[in-house]
Formats: sequence, structure tokens, C-alpha cells
Amino acid sequence: MIMNKDTAKKTAELLLQIKAIKLQPNEPFTWASGWKSPIYCDNRTTLSFPKIRNYLRENLADIIEKEYGKPDVIAGVATGAIAIGVLVAQHLNVPFIYVRPEPKSHGRKNQVEGLLEKNKNVVVIEDLISTGKSSLNAVKALKEEGAIVKGMVAIFNYGFKIADENFDKAGVNLTTLSDYNHLLEQCLDSSYITEKQLSTLKEWRENPDKWNQ
Repeated sequence: MIMNKDTAKKTAELLLQIKAIKLQPNEPFTWASGWKSPIYCDNRTTLSFPKIRNYLRENLADIIEKEYGKPDVIAGVATGAIAIGVLVAQHLNVPFIYVRPEPKSHGRKNQVEGLLEKNKNVVVIEDLISTGKSSLNAVKALKEEGAIVKGMVAIFNYGFKIADENFDKAGVNLTTLSDYNHLLEQCLDSSYITEKQLSTLKEWRENPDKWNQ
């Protein structure tokens, strides 16, 4: 779900402006999964731009308060959402924790880092949603530690059908600042892409694992 259309397009504009999102329909990127993709998103770039990271912090915090009220704890998903999660937690003046992809193999073998008491209301922060698998893995870990996960907020969502299905199956509410549809809309409005490139970008999103093979 997108909280606000204007915010969605503005967020997309800012991410394009600083090249946190790059579009290369004619020279596709290769993701770690092996997928060929006309888009690459690295929201950690936003941390180098104070005005933009503050914009994201304020709007993520606004979503959280409108959707869930003030939570007891903010949890960031490692590693991409740790920094933005800290900023949001600071803005809301609540504790922060983060969740590793898997438990450490040494020491206390924690997967959840930081103090998390049982039965605390937690909102999870993500920087980017693709299939949702790693994000929901973090939710699972939090619940196993006794957290009451109210939902998840993220900066950007590719909008894959598999992600929608995964979040629905897990019963986790997801709200994002922007998504792929609003990105394309903003790109057309600003003449960042052509109609032909738009068609290519839409085709990729429908079958990302088979596109450009």
C-alpha cells in the first residue's frame, strides 16, 4: 500500500535525482539472484544526502504514527535498513533494534540485536522490497522473540506479485513511500524515459525471472 500519491512521486523523483535508482533498459543490470534487470535500487545512497534522508525519515515516521500510533520499538532489517531505522527511531524517540538475516554463529548467537522485551509493539523498517522473503524472515525472528509486529514500512517496493502473495500469506501489513508504478509515472512526467522504454520496464516487472534471457 502507498500512503500518499504525491509523496510516492516525490520520493521517486529524489531517488532518481541522486541515482539511488538507476534505469538502464538498454544495458540491464545483473542482480545477485541472476535476474537481468533494467533497474537497480540502492537506497543506502540516500544516507549521503542530509535533506533527502531527513525527508525519508520524516515521512516514514509519519506513516508509522498514522497507521499504528507510536510503537514501543523500531526494528531495522540488516543491513540496508539499519541506518534509516535508527533515524526513524530517533525521530519518534523510541528504542531501536535490528534483525540479522540469520543468528550469529558465535557469542550469544543473536539474530535480533538490541534489547527487545516480550510483548512489545514493533514496527519494522525496510529500505527495499523485492520478493519480501528476507523482510518476512525478519518478522518471523521478531515474533519468535515475543514481539508483537504491527506492520512494516519501506522506502521502495518493486511491486512483484510474489511479494504481495508472501505478505498476504504471512498476514503482515506493508506500506511504502514509493513503488514501481509511481516511479514509472514520475519518469514519464519528467521525460526521464520514452514510451518505448516504459513498455520494456513494464514487461520486466511482469516476468523478472524470464526477462531478457
